[in-house]
Amino acid sequence: MTNPANPSGARPLAARSDGPLTGRLDLPGDKSISHRALLFGALARGRTTITGLLEGEDVLATGRVAAALGAVVERTGPGAWTVDGAGLGTLIEPSSTLDFGNSGTGARLALGVVGGHPITARFDGDASLRKRPMGRVLRPLEQMGASVIADGTGDRLPLTLKGAVPTIPIEYTLPVASAQVKSAVLLAGLNAAGQTVVIEPERTRDHTERMLAWFGAKLDIAERPEGGRIITLHGQPDLVGRPVTVPGDPSSAAFAIVAALIVPGSRVEIANVLMNPSRTGLIQTLLEMGANITISNEREDGGEPVADLTVEHSTLTGVEVPAERAPSMIDEYPILSVAAAFARGDTIMNGLAELRVKESDRLAAVAAGLSANGVALKEETERLTVTGGSGVAGGGVVATHLDHRIAMAFLVLGMASDTPVVVDDATMIATSYPDFEADFTRLGARFEASA
Repeated sequence: MTNPANPSGARPLAARSDGPLTGRLDLPGDKSISHRALLFGALARGRTTITGLLEGEDVLATGRVAAALGAVVERTGPGAWTVDGAGLGTLIEPSSTLDFGNSGTGARLALGVVGGHPITARFDGDASLRKRPMGRVLRPLEQMGASVIADGTGDRLPLTLKGAVPTIPIEYTLPVASAQVKSAVLLAGLNAAGQTVVIEPERTRDHTERMLAWFGAKLDIAERPEGGRIITLHGQPDLVGRPVTVPGDPSSAAFAIVAALIVPGSRVEIANVLMNPSRTGLIQTLLEMGANITISNEREDGGEPVADLTVEHSTLTGVEVPAERAPSMIDEYPILSVAAAFARGDTIMNGLAELRVKESDRLAAVAAGLSANGVALKEETERLTVTGGSGVAGGGVVATHLDHRIAMAFLVLGMASDTPVVVDDATMIATSYPDFEADFTRLGARFEASA
């Protein structure tokens, strides 16, 4: 029921300093791998068993999409799911609109899946997702034979995509570093006769390539002398269902890592963290800033590197983060900015253009949130400079713009600020980290409902 005092349905929440954070944290499953496990299971022949799936709203939406495309998707226990697929090329045309909620990853990957099959599907999402550009995915898919049936919305959702008949293999150079665009092209290329080639000038996260190989696809991957990689996918493989263990999401771990670093006296152990080199830019940056992070029990699970982390309160010093590191930590800049607020001196973050087209304009949202809480900064088109000091005043109200990472980042800020920090809505945190409040409360954080 909607609160009469809050007809929008938003749930403002405050976080305040309340002593050190201590204990062990078992993370939700990685969101990127969870999306892919469901969609790859739908494309594969036979049963895919998934353990550790992130059961946030974004991923559950992708599960419903996989079922709408013909797979049998069932939950068998907490984080445990099965997906029964009939094999590549057997997808059915959905009878209703595919609703992705807030998930840009799910929508863009599914555009590639549908674009490579002789079916037509209508895509839609929530108000935030409808603002996010899809043209960068649609352009290569159109080269492969797919087409957008005009909805009068340009390259934004809602839109209707007619898949290719037949799917044309292409060679495509990414105009921007984007794992989602790369993945969409490769997923469409699965159903093409011949080789689909993606050239990435900068290396991006490689979960799609790793999981394709795990399910039986053949890929040739070559490093480019000038940087980046050339990925060649051999089309029409026999994808076979496999077991997938989803490791802990490093983007979710980021909040606990930074919270432990900035709240005095804290010591937090974080288990089963995905350590794929394309996802560890934040940890690398924090280590350069002087963070006390111990990496242990390094291992490999399902083709992905995994480790445990122990994080202790640290004295941080500002650094300059190079633009070429952005693809490996693009979702972590909001929480890095919080760490920078408590670091001595300037932290300069370069190459942030992609933040402008996330769930919100994250660069503007971070800058506004920091400013509202007394943090000195300079916002530029593709750069953010945060000047830290001995502490953060806090006391501000942060506009989240329906963005889960903005909400969580500024709640972490409140855990170490002089006065509480309020986010205007915590509802959307459930899209990626449903147990955020419960997990942090167990570690010692204090949250309060706010008017």
